[in-house]
Amino acid sequence: MDSLVQRYGQLRRELPASVQLLAVSKGQPADAVRLLYELGHRSFGESRLQEAQEKQALLADLVDIDWHFIGRLQTNKVRPVLARFSCLHSVDSLELAKRISRIALEEGHSPKLYAQVQLRLDPNKGGFQLDQLRQQWPQLQELPGVAWVGVMLIPPQDLGTDELAQIFKQGASLAAELQLPGSSMGMSNDWPLAVAAGSTLVRLGSGLFQQQSVTKNLQVHSGGAI
Repeated sequence: MDSLVQRYGQLRRELPASVQLLAVSKGQPADAVRLLYELGHRSFGESRLQEAQEKQALLADLVDIDWHFIGRLQTNKVRPVLARFSCLHSVDSLELAKRISRIALEEGHSPKLYAQVQLRLDPNKGGFQLDQLRQQWPQLQELPGVAWVGVMLIPPQDLGTDELAQIFKQGASLAAELQLPGSSMGMSNDWPLAVAAGSTLVRLGSGLFQQQSVTKNLQVHSGGAI
């Protein structure tokens, strides 16, 4: 666990104070989450509901921990996800957003939402198409019981540095266009590019929890929150 403490300290030094670090704890033991919590970290990301439920039960004493759901959200899982997560990063359709809104009102939740958008076609990923998001944005904005806080990007795999940088710049511009304060962009192998483009939140899993460089090897990109 000493190396996790060291990597966390390194990331805190390297990340600008204006950029939120979301520790992607999926696949990690509850003890690792507790250690980061004891270091002062509060925001953790999970993508599998069952795994998250088990982990959250073990960490129930950490009352101010901030859980973010970053996985693909099925409509039949909306209710249990809203009961356990304050922020959803993967809202990828008007239909899903309407369901989240309805259940949030029924259950008395006020979730923060990121609109997941595809700025490059990728059949392996969900997300609004750009024109679709712009067209539906007035309806999305009017949904009650939810707070839109930003856009979320997962670029396609195997993009080079220049194209990744361009996508992140487009993502930051889109957030500004929609008058959203945030952008969830950047993962373990590409976060410096995302931060340089204006990302306000980076999702780091392997670069935090596993022994690897967190600022190099930017040509390699994995298409999930890694």
